[in-house]
Amino acid sequence: MIFPEHCKYIGRASTKPCGDRVYALSRYLLRDTPEGLELIEIAFDPFQKTVMKDISRSCVLASPQEIFIYPEKVQLNDRTRLVRLALESGYRCTVFTGLEENTTFVLDPDMSGFLTVHVYDVIPPRPTISASIRELESIGYFGDQSILFDHHVRDISQITADVFPCRAAGYKRTLDADPMMGGERVAGCLTAVQLYTECYGNNFELVNICPLDQIREEPFIARCCRAEREGIGTWNGKFGAIVHWGAGPAKIAWSVKEVVRQWRNR
Repeated sequence: MIFPEHCKYIGRASTKPCGDRVYALSRYLLRDTPEGLELIEIAFDPFQKTVMKDISRSCVLASPQEIFIYPEKVQLNDRTRLVRLALESGYRCTVFTGLEENTTFVLDPDMSGFLTVHVYDVIPPRPTISASIRELESIGYFGDQSILFDHHVRDISQITADVFPCRAAGYKRTLDADPMMGGERVAGCLTAVQLYTECYGNNFELVNICPLDQIREEPFIARCCRAEREGIGTWNGKFGAIVHWGAGPAKIAWSVKEVVRQWRNR
């Protein structure tokens, strides 16, 4: 796969205001031909101290019949999405136009070199980690990481239980607001166990809803309300990051990048 690291390496060759010379940063040209765009790789003398340089070598990487021009403007920094879109196009080369009118391309798209990070979260209410990661992806924050996300979001509203954790999720009977009578089936976690036991005794049945209980794959990032568990390391034999229930986007983003860095260095 060829996917330039930055759009500054790509030039659009439609006219020749400086003859056959090209801009110093250019490594690839998208050249207009009667049949359509073709993709060219170029090289020039690195010791030529000018902004516009003479081409010393060129070769065609993709012909017009092999190129698809994606019809909508996209976020060029969301590199994972662009590779997916290029695969879906069915062409060897897909050309994209960015929100700022910049251009890039993906040639011979291949996802095999991407690392999958597993995201463990719950709803309702809002799945903070999963939603934040999707939002950060959409603006291209992880664009240089070559990673995919596999979201494992458990819907705890589908659990058969008498009591749920808190009113914030919209439940009618919750540990934080209602007295317990004993014998309840409680959807909760270690914190719920401690709260119930300290206030009402141990006559209850627990259905564990902690995202850490879902972890089956690595590397991972998961949400937990226990501050003492927060950090990067191994949980039940799986490597990943645990972030606190109320973590913001900055902490979530840092945790993802640090997990990826440490995983690749292992």
